[in-house]
Amino acid sequence: MIVVESGEIKNIERAAQRRGTSLATLMEQAGAAVAELAAKIIARDKLRNVTVLCGKGNNGGDGLVIARFLSMMCDVTVILAQGDPQSDLAKLNYNILPDKVNVIDHQENREDCAEIISNSDIIIDAIYGIGFKDVLDPYCTELVVFSNRSKAVKISVDIPSGIVCDTGEVPGECFHADYTVTFTALKPAHVLYPSMDYCGEVSVSKVGIPKIIIDTCTYAMRTTDEFLEKHPLKQTKKSAHKGTNGTLLSICGSYGMAGAAVLSGEAALRSGVGILKVALPEKIYPIAAVKLTEAVFMPLEQSAHGLISINSFDSLQFEIMSNCTAILMGCGLGQGDDIAELVGAIISVTTKPMVLDADGINAITADPTILRTAMAPVIITPHPGEMARLTGKTTIEVQKSRYRTARDFASEYGVTVVLKGANTIIALPDGNVYVNLTGNNGMAKGGSGDVLAGMMASFLSQGMNPDEAAISAVYYHGVLGDKCLEKFSARTMLPGDMIKEIQNVL
Repeated sequence: MIVVESGEIKNIERAAQRRGTSLATLMEQAGAAVAELAAKIIARDKLRNVTVLCGKGNNGGDGLVIARFLSMMCDVTVILAQGDPQSDLAKLNYNILPDKVNVIDHQENREDCAEIISNSDIIIDAIYGIGFKDVLDPYCTELVVFSNRSKAVKISVDIPSGIVCDTGEVPGECFHADYTVTFTALKPAHVLYPSMDYCGEVSVSKVGIPKIIIDTCTYAMRTTDEFLEKHPLKQTKKSAHKGTNGTLLSICGSYGMAGAAVLSGEAALRSGVGILKVALPEKIYPIAAVKLTEAVFMPLEQSAHGLISINSFDSLQFEIMSNCTAILMGCGLGQGDDIAELVGAIISVTTKPMVLDADGINAITADPTILRTAMAPVIITPHPGEMARLTGKTTIEVQKSRYRTARDFASEYGVTVVLKGANTIIALPDGNVYVNLTGNNGMAKGGSGDVLAGMMASFLSQGMNPDEAAISAVYYHGVLGDKCLEKFSARTMLPGDMIKEIQNVL
């Protein structure tokens, strides 16, 4: 599924007009789609009173269409949030409202509106749509606050009022929907946060835009499930042996962080790699060896701080250059001058594709241009704080512009960026961006990233290209989290539980 920005959806609508589909038809179809959802809820829960909050523009026009449809089955009140309709289509639909629809102007009857909202079974938000970019005015703010306090079922038209469509920002009060019905395609606000937390359950309604226009339009992102429909995981050949299933060199772990090496290693093995070689500081070897009995280990000289010493580079060089099919570097690696030098040296000399995670990323934040020296594909997997350090931005700035930040960095440095978080963003060097919709908040625990990195590196070592490895790992990592949520709970599930589910998912 595509995710389109506000300017792109307007271009789509203009293209539809040129092909003979009027905006009036699109509005009628949009209103009918929301009314259909509301009607199902009304019938299911035996509800009677519906209130539609209408702005003065075309989003309000959608609301007036909804009110007209629903008036045939229940009591409907339209609250004019900003006075009389102003757009031509909104005026048209206002003028054809049935007489039995109660219409009230909020600015003139604030107390009555508050009482109507408090007695509503369903509240439909049609104040602002995708063009909103500021904060709600005082009258709209008051309506939204009243609505959010209500126990009514809340439905938003396109996006909840108070959200900035293209960035997902919520600069002030915002309607908190239980359901959002959007049209033609998802918008960034539906998949980015904090806005996604206000959207509730999102559905996409096709409102009559010709398929050829959708197939040829520009878009901000695609969802990972669409990619995987075209690039499913391949089965291994019957004649496969451990050598043909790839050899992964994992350079991970440090004193106090043996668990990161273990979790990433277990995930890599469960994800199908033929041979796993783990290079780690010699003093944590006994700990890891007990947990990873199927791995081959390379205990390395370590520094006084329990980190891999730069003196170990010569020992690693043969493995890096010729004896592996992919490299994972960074999980629990630690930070220091030796690590920064080691990571930089490995990036510069290897011809094998690499996943750079956690402390591997931290090692290059002072000079990310080292990525341009890589002779093979590199996937980096930063969380927002690491992305901030890489780009010189604040974490807040990264979160305000997640997909643009990832996209721009991937294009500038020629790497695949997996910007982790709720609805992880995968940005490819060619400018394409994917957003992942699997996963849940129970995965927000230390070690989840190590599992993801291990899966991704395992796929890479088995011969997947970086696009497939990154997108597949992120998608299935989220599926693992969802399986664990079903079995346990968001509070109690652990990254180790996700590894156990790999055998049931892959």
